[in-house]
Amino acid sequence: MQVKMSEYLIEIKPKIKELITLLDNEFEYVSVLCTDVSGTSYRVGQRQTNVGDYGFGERGFVVRVYENGSYCEYSFNECEDVKACAKTIASVLKDELRALEKLGVSKMESPLIHEEEITESMVNEIEVNPEEMSAEDILAHLKKISDAGAKHEEVIEFQAAMQFAHVNKMFLSDKKDLMQSYAYAEGMAAAIGTNGEKTEVAYESFSGLKGAEILDEMDNKVEKIIQDLNDKLNAEAVVPGMYDVITTPEVTGLIAHEAFGHGVEMDMFVKERALAKDYIGKQVASDITSMRDGALSASQVSSYLFDDEGTLGSDTTIIDHGTLVTGISDILSAMRLNTKPTGNGKRESFERKAYTRMTNTLFTTGTDSLEDMIASIEHGYLLEGMDSGMEDPKHWGIQCVVAMGREIKDGKLTGKVVAPVTLTGYVPDLLKSISMISNDFAMFGSGACGKGHKEWVKVSDGGPYLKCKVRLG
Repeated sequence: MQVKMSEYLIEIKPKIKELITLLDNEFEYVSVLCTDVSGTSYRVGQRQTNVGDYGFGERGFVVRVYENGSYCEYSFNECEDVKACAKTIASVLKDELRALEKLGVSKMESPLIHEEEITESMVNEIEVNPEEMSAEDILAHLKKISDAGAKHEEVIEFQAAMQFAHVNKMFLSDKKDLMQSYAYAEGMAAAIGTNGEKTEVAYESFSGLKGAEILDEMDNKVEKIIQDLNDKLNAEAVVPGMYDVITTPEVTGLIAHEAFGHGVEMDMFVKERALAKDYIGKQVASDITSMRDGALSASQVSSYLFDDEGTLGSDTTIIDHGTLVTGISDILSAMRLNTKPTGNGKRESFERKAYTRMTNTLFTTGTDSLEDMIASIEHGYLLEGMDSGMEDPKHWGIQCVVAMGREIKDGKLTGKVVAPVTLTGYVPDLLKSISMISNDFAMFGSGACGKGHKEWVKVSDGGPYLKCKVRLG
């Protein structure tokens, strides 16, 4: 079924257009992003049940204007009297610009945005609309999953969670009239267990442009979670060193996100905080390695028609057969760097600034089979499960915490498990060591990504299995 466009945005659209007309008399450029995002989160465990609002819910507007080489923004969530609203916005922004000039604050001048005329809209389809289900039915399904996991002797707690979001956004300016409405769902099932000596956690995540049908996917993963829990409870510590490894798609996605995700966000190029700026057109990975990012690169939680600056989403090739081709950008960074914006300008909310952010970040598939990849390793590990990661865009260091490693010896899995495992290294060394890439592919979009320690937005990442050489500890 097709999700429905926000009635609130449809009703207020004439007022926002009138607001833009009034502000056009005061400023050289005016645009308004309108948001109406809602949803519900559900969590069931053996000890508690929670229902709450979706964490990224919002309803409001942000005006962006241009005057004397600078952009200013004003966010608000009510516009009953359009003329009064326009007067307030113009007064506040002009006062702010004058105050900055009076204080002698230096500004980074930007070119004027020149837009092409475009009118487009997008809605997506889901199978089962959670908004048409009762909370009791959703909680009952989650409880069934929780109970199925909790029956195992080693399990202390088993939690099952789902959250659903309905995203409605509208971008208006003199030349642009864009609207989008899409829904996505995320799920999580996690087991906490003990063997008397140590306690571990194992989990699976689920996500996509879906509805409550995601609950059925969760049903089928309980036994795998319990097996992973037991493997971690009986795991040994890894002997630190350099190893040939195979990364599962979720670990591949983590590497993509940390290695050349943040590192090619081009607002970091403007601020001279990313080493990648100096490597455009140079080899940074093996010849068989390609990587992409974009709202159109995959169908996941960060797929959209347009970004929060009204730029249409794209499919950007970042690495092409080992060569760093370009980064990803918001519109202001692109203008300052004289490049084409890629549709990666995203806000945590209408009250926050737009930054260059990742969308769907992935390594592209190859031609190798997983069986051949395993058979090629004399001694190494199959790295499985994503815990966390971080990187340094200025020096290209990377650290990924992986749930576990399954030992491979003489081309076969031995059954031995090591956990936890930390993967570290220098990004070009890691990417240049990629020697095999599978024809499998998966994407993951549960959770959120921060810009540093803040500015959280939805992203997804993934790819195929990769064979590479890394340092484990």
